[in-house]
Amino acid sequence: MPIYPLRHLEPSAEATSLYDRWLGELQEALARGDDRWELCRNTLTGLFYPGMLGRNPGDLPLAVQAALAQMDARNVTLEPEYYAEVDVEKFAERKPLLWMWQMFDRSPLGGNVHLGVAFRRALAPYLFKRVGKNFKCFHFVEFSYGYNLEVGDDVVVHRNVLLDDRGGIELGNGVSISDFANIYSHTHSIVDQRDVSNLKTVIGEGVRVTYHATVLAGTQVGEHSMVGALAVATKDVRPYHVNVGIPAKSVRVKPNAPPEVYKVTLRGDQGVGAPTAGEG
Repeated sequence: MPIYPLRHLEPSAEATSLYDRWLGELQEALARGDDRWELCRNTLTGLFYPGMLGRNPGDLPLAVQAALAQMDARNVTLEPEYYAEVDVEKFAERKPLLWMWQMFDRSPLGGNVHLGVAFRRALAPYLFKRVGKNFKCFHFVEFSYGYNLEVGDDVVVHRNVLLDDRGGIELGNGVSISDFANIYSHTHSIVDQRDVSNLKTVIGEGVRVTYHATVLAGTQVGEHSMVGALAVATKDVRPYHVNVGIPAKSVRVKPNAPPEVYKVTLRGDQGVGAPTAGEG
């Protein structure tokens, strides 16, 4: 099959300079430790209601006042805040940046790949437990806490992905998460929905989780493996294996797999021979 490397693109020189200056101000404010609540409020007001910066909205219609109130993260609640095990202090540190991330994506700027990737890359070190170099994240990606999310180098997360880091998610170097994929780290009892188990989910180096696939809580997806489109990974995925279906099962091993892949599986399982099509 032909190889299609991505093209290198940039907006106009004037726009690129403008974006760099704006992001530079944002990064300087974060590095200085400026008040994140005010940084969020001012940034979002500037994006959605630029004419209202520094003005008192008290004489405006109530609907407009309510809309303006959404620019301040202190005036909203987010689903993860309701979870019983939330670390209130850690979440409070991140909440204004998390809200700014989400609202940026809903603004006229959010679909701009050039600017959006740079904006999210600037916020990620202040939101995540760890983030490596060259992080590339497209729009409408959501996560729960942020502080339980570990991201390696050269990770790409595409549009409309859910990263439920409630119990912890680790994305290894070179991981690619395709559009509309879901990665979970918590699960509910089938008897009592309030009975929640938080289980760390690990996506190994070089893994591809493809379109609309789901990885359930506590799953370890071995290095350089693939979870195919629409698949639901309910158990560990062996390194270099391609798992598809519901529940996901191995249908082949990548042709570049080293010999030891046929002998070693995850979590110390017994050695296996070369798999055949349909082997789980």
